[in-house]
Amino acid sequence: MSFEMSAGRIVRSTRFTRAVPRSDRERRQADYARRVGVSDLAILTVAVIAAQCACAPRPLPIGIPYAAISVLLVAAWSAVLALTGTRVSRAIGSGTDEYRHVVSVSLKLFGGLAIASMLLGLGLSRSYLIAALLLGGAGLLAGRRCWRGWAARQGVHRGDLLIVGNPDAAQEMAAVFARDPHSAYQVIGVCTGADGPGAVLAAARGTGAEAVAVTVTDTLNLADFRGLAWELDAHGIELLVAPGLIGISGTQLTHRIVADMPVLQVTKPRYGHSKSIRKSAFDFCFALLVLIAIAPMLLGIAAAIKATSRGPVFYRSERVGRDGRPFRMLKFRSMYAEPEVHIDALLGTGVDPRMTPVGRVIRRHRLDELPQFLNVLRGEMSIVGPRPQVRLHADPDDDATLRGLLMRPGVTGLWQVSGRSYLTPEDAMRLDLSYIENWSAVLDLVMIAKSIGAVTRGQVL
Repeated sequence: MSFEMSAGRIVRSTRFTRAVPRSDRERRQADYARRVGVSDLAILTVAVIAAQCACAPRPLPIGIPYAAISVLLVAAWSAVLALTGTRVSRAIGSGTDEYRHVVSVSLKLFGGLAIASMLLGLGLSRSYLIAALLLGGAGLLAGRRCWRGWAARQGVHRGDLLIVGNPDAAQEMAAVFARDPHSAYQVIGVCTGADGPGAVLAAARGTGAEAVAVTVTDTLNLADFRGLAWELDAHGIELLVAPGLIGISGTQLTHRIVADMPVLQVTKPRYGHSKSIRKSAFDFCFALLVLIAIAPMLLGIAAAIKATSRGPVFYRSERVGRDGRPFRMLKFRSMYAEPEVHIDALLGTGVDPRMTPVGRVIRRHRLDELPQFLNVLRGEMSIVGPRPQVRLHADPDDDATLRGLLMRPGVTGLWQVSGRSYLTPEDAMRLDLSYIENWSAVLDLVMIAKSIGAVTRGQVL
C-alpha cells in the first residue's frame, strides 16, 4: 500500500497489490497485436529471402554468409518494430499514424545499416538492402491494411464509451462519433458529472463502459479529475480527455508542458502548403499518367455516347475554382440533349427519363467524371481537394466559403470518401476546411487509395 502526502496529512491511499482488471476490448487488442506481430515476422522473412534471391549478392569481405545477414536483418527489423511501439493499442487500427510510424522506423533502421556498413567496411550490397526495404516495407503496409479490415469486421477495437461533460459539449461529441461509424468507440451514454467523480464511476460501471471521455465540464475540478482517474484505473476503464478541437488533425497538435500544466499547441493552418509547387507537379504528372493509361477507355465511351444519342460528348458545368475564378468542369454527357422527347417513352419504367442508356452505366461507375483529369492538366482542378462549388451556392461574403476557395477543387477528396450522398452541406464544408487546413502529401495519397478502393468495390461515392 502507498500513500500520497500533502502538508503532512495522508489524503489518499491506494492498494497496488491488486491486479488491475482488463476489459474485453483490451484483451481483443492484445490478441490482435500478437497476430500482427506474427504476420510482420512472416512478411519480413519472405521479403528478405526474396531480396537475397533476386539480387544474389556476392559474399561479404568479412566472410559472413548472406543467409546469416538475412536472419539477423529479419530479427532486427521485427524487434525494432516491436520496441518502437508500432503494435501498441494506441498506434494500431486507425488513422495514418500507424503507417507513418512503420515507414519511419524502417527507413531509420536501413539508414543506420547503410551508415554502419560504410563506416565499418562491411560491404553490404546496396541492391540487396534497397530490395529488402521496398519489398518488406510494401509488405508491412499491405499486411497492416489487411489486418485492419479483419479487425473492423471482428470489432477488435470497438469499445463502449461514456461521455462526461456539459449537455451541449457532450451532445456535440456524441454527434461526432455518430458521424464516424468506423471509430474505435460506440457511445452508450452521457453523464454530466454533477454529483462528482463517484457518480461518473457509478455510471461507467452501470453501463458497462470500457472507456470514459471527459469533455468540457463545469462540475469536475482538478482534484475531482485526479480522483476519477484513480478510480477508473482501478476498474480497468480507460480515461480519455477531449479538448473539443474538432476538425484539427494530429499533425497540427503538439503536446507541451507549460507552468507544470499539460497543454496542446495548435500550429497555424497549412494554407500555403496546399498551393505548393510540389502538389501542382504531382497533380499534373498523376493526371497525365492516368489519361495515357485510360485513353482507349475514354475513346470508347466517347464513341458510345456519340453513337447512341445526339448532342456533344462532353457536358460542361460552370464551377468556382481557386481564388474564386470560374471554370468549366468537364464530364461525359450522360443525359439526352433533348430529354423531353424521351420522357413519354420512359415514364413508368423506374428509370430517370433524362438519362441515356450509356449515361446510366457511366454514372453508376463514375466513369462520367474521368474527363476531369483534363481539368487537372489545365490547372483548374487538383487530384485531391475540396468540392467543386457551384457559382450559385458560393457566397462571397461567407468566411467558410472563401476559405474553401483557397485551393483548387479536387476530382476526389474527404467529401467523396466520407459518403458524398449522405453528407449535410455543413458536414461537407467542415470536411473541405479540414482538408485545406491539414493538407499533407500523405493525406492526398490516402484519399487516392480510398477512392480507388471504393470505385473498384462498386461503392457509390
